[in-house]
Amino acid sequence: MITGWFARILNDEDDMQVLDELASGEDAVEFVKHHAPDVVLLDARMPGMGGIEATHSLIKISPHIRIIVMSSITKGIIPSQMLRAGAKAFITKCVRVEELLKAIRMVHAGQHYVTPEVATQLALDPFNQKEDSLFEKLSRREMQIAQMLTDGKKVSQIAQYLKLSPKTVYSYSYRIFEKLGIRSDVELTILAVKHGLADDPRELDQLLNRIDRAAS
Repeated sequence: MITGWFARILNDEDDMQVLDELASGEDAVEFVKHHAPDVVLLDARMPGMGGIEATHSLIKISPHIRIIVMSSITKGIIPSQMLRAGAKAFITKCVRVEELLKAIRMVHAGQHYVTPEVATQLALDPFNQKEDSLFEKLSRREMQIAQMLTDGKKVSQIAQYLKLSPKTVYSYSYRIFEKLGIRSDVELTILAVKHGLADDPRELDQLLNRIDRAAS
């Protein structure tokens, strides 16, 4: 769930101890089933089920668990989705060590924390329940599959991850395209970047450049 660099920093603090470093949302869920961490630090785009679904699952297992989400995304649907899923804090990956430690201590004390850059983007209320993003039309499962598609995963891989048949995944894909008014994975990726579902806005320019080169 966190990198070795973060783990070393946290273990150096007298009031903190890293219990484990995990590689996917599924691993995080399994770990919490058998342990009782005070605070869980998640990557919003972690492998497997993804950060949003992992947060939902962790809250279901342990309703009082305190989750801090880290992401390079500062706007769009990801921050609001993660907070509404039950995360207590949202911080950026470029956060200073002091701010990271502050967020952990505040969350451990039962408070919320949103890094200022994200709070500014979320405007008046960082925990606002109103979000009119295009991707709000999608169900939780559709959102999960949309993220996997934008990550470049094939239908067969998604089916294996989610324990669904490829036919079912295709059906979800068609519904996603219909709800978003698009026709292809390329259009989905462009929308995802524009609406903050992808990590780095620079990916959009790179994608458009690839499309232009392919068309020429």
